[in-house]
Amino acid sequence: MPRRRLLVLILLGFASGLPLFLTGSTLKAWMTDEGLSLGTIGLFSFVTLPYSLKVLWAPLLDRYALPSLGRRRGWMLAMQGAMAIALVLLARTQPHLDLTRVVILALAVAVGSATFDIAVDAWRAEALEQRQLGLGNSIHIAAYRVAMLVSGGLAMILAQVYSWRTTYLLMAVLTGLGMLGTWLATNTDGVARAPRTLQEAITGPLADLLRRRGIAYLLGFAIFYKLGDWLAESMTMPFLLRGMGFTKLQIGTVQKTTAMLAIILGGLLGGWMLTRMSLRKALWICGFVQAGSILGFWAISLLGRHLPLLVAANSLENLAYGMGGSAFAALLMGSCNLKYTGTQYALFSALMALPRTLFAGGTGFLADRVGWTLYFPLCAAAAIPGLLLLLLYDRWGLPEAPES
Repeated sequence: MPRRRLLVLILLGFASGLPLFLTGSTLKAWMTDEGLSLGTIGLFSFVTLPYSLKVLWAPLLDRYALPSLGRRRGWMLAMQGAMAIALVLLARTQPHLDLTRVVILALAVAVGSATFDIAVDAWRAEALEQRQLGLGNSIHIAAYRVAMLVSGGLAMILAQVYSWRTTYLLMAVLTGLGMLGTWLATNTDGVARAPRTLQEAITGPLADLLRRRGIAYLLGFAIFYKLGDWLAESMTMPFLLRGMGFTKLQIGTVQKTTAMLAIILGGLLGGWMLTRMSLRKALWICGFVQAGSILGFWAISLLGRHLPLLVAANSLENLAYGMGGSAFAALLMGSCNLKYTGTQYALFSALMALPRTLFAGGTGFLADRVGWTLYFPLCAAAAIPGLLLLLLYDRWGLPEAPES
C-alpha cells in the first residue's frame, strides 16, 4: 500500500474516531462531575442518535458534491470545520446553568461526525481495492480507536489537571488538524458514477439490498453483533468514576498507555486474521473475545478498586474492539454496491449503532436497579443473539474466501 494512502487512512481514521467519546463517555464524565443523576447521564446516550439516523441523509452525499474537492472530500472537509466550531462553543458552556445548550451543541457535533463518517466510509470503499479492504479497515479501526483513547483517556487527564473547557478546546484543535487527511486524500469520483437523481439515490440502495438473498440475516447481524459492547461501554465511565472510585487521572493514564497499545495490537491482529482465515471464522473468534472482554469490568465490580484489574480489563476491551472492528468493517464494506456506497454502508453502520443509542438510553436506570455486579454479565449475555445469527452465515448469500 502506498505511503500516502497509509497516512491518509491513519489521519481519516483518527478524525472519524475523535468525536465519538466527546458526545459519549467523556461527555458523561463531564456531566458526572457536574453532579447529574445516573438516570439523566444515561439519557445523554440519545445525543448519539445521529449515528443511527445518518442513513436518512446519506443519499444526499451519494447524489450531490460540494464545490471543488469532489463528492466525498467536499463533505468531509465541511463537516470537520463544523465539528471544530461546535466543540469550541461546547467548551464555553456552563452545564449546570444551561444544560439545554450543552445538549444542542453535543447534537451538532454528533450530526457533523455522523455525516463525516458517511463520506469517509464511502471514500474508503471506493479508494481501496477488494484485496486491500481487510488491511485498510484494520488501519482505519486502529487509528479510530486511538482517537477515541485521546478523546477519552487523554481528555480525562486534561480535565483533572486543567479543566473541561481546556479539554474540549484542545479536541477542537485536533479536529481542525484532521483536515490534513482530507486534503491529502485522492478524489474518487471516477471510481463510481453518482446516482442520476435524488430519487435514485434514495430508492436504488434499498432496492439493491432487498433483491439479495439472505439480506435479513445480514441486517440482523449488523444490529446484534456488537450489542453487548455498546451496552457495557455506555455506563463504563460512571461505573469506574462513581461506582468504583477511580480518579480521572488513573482512568486517563491507563487508556493513554496500555489501552492504546492494545487497540493497535488488536487492529493489526484483526487485519492479520483476515489474511489467514475465512471471514466467518474471524467473526466467530472476535465475537467470543468481545463478549469475554465485558467480563473484565464485572471482575472489577466483584474484586474492588485495583489498578492492575483496571489495566487488564481496559486492555482486553480495546484488544477486542480492534480485532472485531476490523472483521466487522470488512464484512459490511464488502457487502456494499459501489454505486451506493455512502447510503448502504451508512445503513449498515446505523443499524450497528442503533442498540448503542436506543438501548443505552436506559442503561443508567438498569444499572441503578440491578447493580454493577449483575449489569455487566447482562451486557455479555446481550452478545448471544449476534453469535446465533452467525450460525446462519451460509444463508447470507456472501462470497466466502478460501481458508489459508
